[in-house]
Amino acid sequence: MRIKGGTAAAYYVGIESAMPAVPGLPPEIEALCIAPFGMEEGTQKELPDDEFGLVVGEPVRFRFFASNTRRDDSVGTRLDYWTEDELSELDEIEITLAEDGRRAGEVVPVHLRAAVTEVGTLELHAVSQKDGGQWKIEFDVRAGE
Repeated sequence: MRIKGGTAAAYYVGIESAMPAVPGLPPEIEALCIAPFGMEEGTQKELPDDEFGLVVGEPVRFRFFASNTRRDDSVGTRLDYWTEDELSELDEIEITLAEDGRRAGEVVPVHLRAAVTEVGTLELHAVSQKDGGQWKIEFDVRAGE
């Protein structure tokens, strides 16, 4: 017999908006749902085929958010506005993604896939549109709550 639980919150990654940058102001961000409320351990979800630019070979920050109230959002839902009651920001992750034959600072077009592992880790995979190369960003959802 196996008892299933699923994620206790919906999880989002912050992405910079496509809006033009304004000097002196931080870039606008959107929250992209990567794991909906109740996503079961051991499952993965392909995000819609939106294309993102991923910088390799240089330190990159990933901002994560969680919501205990937005239970109807699905993978790929984008939020350009939210209240403090809806989303809370979790610890960010700063990593340097391997160059894998690319130049440091190169922006690689990728699409995203998310998985919740059996041990409670949320994995975000960035998959290259060109050659299928991929990078994995891990976040411990149990520690982040």
